[in-house]
Amino acid sequence: MNICVFLSAADLDARYTGPAKEFAELLGKGGHTLVWGGSDTGLMKVVADGVQGSGGRLLGVSVDFLAAKAREGADEMVIAKDLAERKRLLLEKADAVVIMVGGTGTLDEATEILELKKHGHTDKPVVLLNTAGFYDGLKEQFRRMEDEGFLPRPLAELVFFAEEAVGALAYLEESQGIE
Repeated sequence: MNICVFLSAADLDARYTGPAKEFAELLGKGGHTLVWGGSDTGLMKVVADGVQGSGGRLLGVSVDFLAAKAREGADEMVIAKDLAERKRLLLEKADAVVIMVGGTGTLDEATEILELKKHGHTDKPVVLLNTAGFYDGLKEQFRRMEDEGFLPRPLAELVFFAEEAVGALAYLEESQGIE
């Protein structure tokens, strides 16, 4: 399975890097391909290292102005002209999406895939990996949106909330019929 992971390129502490590495190693051992923003910095590097080190493939989609930070040695690297094209290519190349900890770019990517799902433009499974409670506030906001009628589909149809790496990957594999 090609699994797109939206996540930070920032250098983060062990409460975020440890679970990210665990997820990456599970992904690689499962024979999956990481589809990611292509950067060889921060949490993006941690995940790419973990996937590659455990036998998975790397498919990066960088963007023109960040091409100097693109990972060398990826199995495939595409350079998009801008962020909009990058998001489109990331989603096009993925069978499923995992949202890990990140900043405004990650939040932008996350809301775009959920908006596409909400309107029926994709049926790809989406997991929000809530490492160390990072997304507790967002999870609460999504539930409020659902409770108050802002979502035309049940929240559970849009996104699966996982607290641990093993649950995130298990959900994706099950959704794709992988035993």
